[in-house]
Amino acid sequence: MLRICYLAGVFLASTLAASMGSAQAVTSKDLPEDPAVQQSQTENQTQTPSQTAPATTTPPKSEQTATPSSSSQPQTSQEQLRQEEHQRILGIMPTFNMTNNHDALPLTPAQKFQLFFRSTTDPWAFFIVGVSAGVGQAENSPPEWHGGMAGYSKRFLAGYTDTFDGNLWGNAILTSWWHEDPRYYRKGSGSFVSRASWAALSSVWCKRDKGTWGPNYANVIGNLIGGAIANAYYPPSQQGIDATLDHTASVTAYGILGAEIIEFWPDIEHHYIEKRHEKLARKAAQQDAQQAADSAKQ
Repeated sequence: MLRICYLAGVFLASTLAASMGSAQAVTSKDLPEDPAVQQSQTENQTQTPSQTAPATTTPPKSEQTATPSSSSQPQTSQEQLRQEEHQRILGIMPTFNMTNNHDALPLTPAQKFQLFFRSTTDPWAFFIVGVSAGVGQAENSPPEWHGGMAGYSKRFLAGYTDTFDGNLWGNAILTSWWHEDPRYYRKGSGSFVSRASWAALSSVWCKRDKGTWGPNYANVIGNLIGGAIANAYYPPSQQGIDATLDHTASVTAYGILGAEIIEFWPDIEHHYIEKRHEKLARKAAQQDAQQAADSAKQ
């Protein structure tokens, strides 16, 4: 758990700093597409000159929902998946397993494996494993692997195997077997508590391929299977039932942390973009006022 908290702190600190320093360069394409705006744009583009319809407006943020109109969404699950595979936070952290569309079409088993492979081979996955291995090296955990490049390599390979196994079972094999959707359905609206609870519960509650919701067996059992497999390549100090349960708890906690970041990051990013625009607007107004004052003096 200490390692998970450390990584969370490192990531949040770096992303917040990047957002504050480069908010002006961040455009709306980095944010999940707003359903109401997307629908409005679609309606405007389909109108002909002979049509007379009242102008559409974007409702206040408080009135927007996370369930977009099906008419403005990709019409096939493959198109939806292709769109999701371009989602990233600040252009770095992938959010391929997230969707804002609560009416998203179910994925086929082949598409679930495609999503798993895309996530586990992304450079971000190797970066996170590398940071985790560095933390383990600093903590000398496990001690049997000692230090140096050999110790770091063992920690890196073990960490990536953890990631690969957990995602393979929890997001591909078991979700295909039990017809569960491996994606996180972002709530996007409501109170902070309701959204935080929604994100946390996603580890144990999920949508099914037939559209209903129920226990997230694939994620829970997948984490347990990953922890059990880890006994084969971790040293004796990190083997056994206790180590398996600890590994499962750590992976689950990391999954909850990721869901919370995905749920709230668009709001954080939007907040800093608005602040940046307000600052630029005030600066422009001051410059205009100064120019007017200089002209009056002349």
